[in-house]
Amino acid sequence: MSYINEIFAKVVERNPNEPEFHQAVKEFLDSVEPVLNRNSKYLRYGVIERIVEPERQIIFRVPWVDDKGDVQVNRGFRIEFNSAIGPYKGGLRFHPSVNASIIKFLGFEQIFKNSLTGLPIGGGKGGSDFDPKGKSEAEVMSFCQSFMTELFRHIGPDTDVPAGDIGVGGREIGYMYGQYKRIKNAYEGVLTGKGLNWGGSLVRKEATGYGLVYFVEEMLKTRGESFAGKTVVISGSGNVAIYAAEKAAELGGRVVAMSDSNGYILDEKGIDLNAMKRIKEVERGRCKDYLNQHADAHYGDNWPDIWTIPCDIALPCATQNEIDEKAAKTLVSNGCIAVGEGANMPSTPGAVGVFLENKVLFGPAKAANAGGVAVSALEMSQNSMRYSWTFSEVDQKLKEIMISIHRKSSEAAREYGFEDNLVVGANIAGFLKVADAMLEQGVV
Repeated sequence: MSYINEIFAKVVERNPNEPEFHQAVKEFLDSVEPVLNRNSKYLRYGVIERIVEPERQIIFRVPWVDDKGDVQVNRGFRIEFNSAIGPYKGGLRFHPSVNASIIKFLGFEQIFKNSLTGLPIGGGKGGSDFDPKGKSEAEVMSFCQSFMTELFRHIGPDTDVPAGDIGVGGREIGYMYGQYKRIKNAYEGVLTGKGLNWGGSLVRKEATGYGLVYFVEEMLKTRGESFAGKTVVISGSGNVAIYAAEKAAELGGRVVAMSDSNGYILDEKGIDLNAMKRIKEVERGRCKDYLNQHADAHYGDNWPDIWTIPCDIALPCATQNEIDEKAAKTLVSNGCIAVGEGANMPSTPGAVGVFLENKVLFGPAKAANAGGVAVSALEMSQNSMRYSWTFSEVDQKLKEIMISIHRKSSEAAREYGFEDNLVVGANIAGFLKVADAMLEQGVV
């Protein structure tokens, strides 16, 4: 059995019944094997054994009282995975699907995503199986305050700085920050995604979606292409999807479809983004509500069918493993030339293989969706300086970071003999910075 296979077998044995975490680790190990073959120092000092094991795993009870006066109990998580290059940084996800496997895979991916940004931030992730959907404002606040009452003791501006993720927007960040401030009696940059009036950064809401499009734009340039005149399909309708759609349209693309967990909207004229923003950001409605203003649009109640719509560019921005091998083959046969992952690990290994075999430009999540955490780190910087940059200043920094991530990923892929394979390139480029820092800091 090879060294890589031995490590993976140990991961599976130590972390049973965690398929998402196993998937993330397997992709990483397969990618960095050429580095290990070339340089034995990473083997000699157990870097791989250490990097696949979280530095700290925190699981806790979150009791709260609903509007009926009944006590509800959820489970909270914070996985502090690696702090070799900076304080732990990664979002909080509130969704019924949250479990240890989901949080560990997200935290593991975050290590290398954060490394690629070039900013001094380590990798972590957290969340709860609480579902904000269908809850009143009072119930959401009650849960968030209870969640932070435990989490506060594990985080801090120089220790661990959580952000938002699925189910955690400005409202939830606000309630958690208020509770943190109340308990700690300190006004410090411990959460990112804060309101603009109290320490938030411009472009944070737009960051992941904008950054995704900037990254895909760089991929397209390598083949003399651009978004101009291209048909774009985007899964999801949260911040990532909405602002990816906004930036793609700004660059000349025609976004024809978006989705939520109930179904998808197809508007051949191009999605009316103002309508979608109002439905999702103001009314907290569903994609189907789009028909109230655009009756000629088509609604499908099986949202994965969105990948049967012919397009030039596909941007999966919904959830993990949403594009399987069959969907990938359909996209290829329909003429798709580029795929950029806005969600975390939205393509199965089989789907990734289909894209690479067919020379589809493929931007893996840890590179393509790093814009969100990049601007989160910029928010941390602004908090430390007690200063704020303008929208255009932050947007320009974001664009430069995404261009740099594409360049570093491309160069690493080329250096190790995997020309144009950004999956391998992103893993290697992200790994090397973290691994070298771990070596320099000793066996810890």
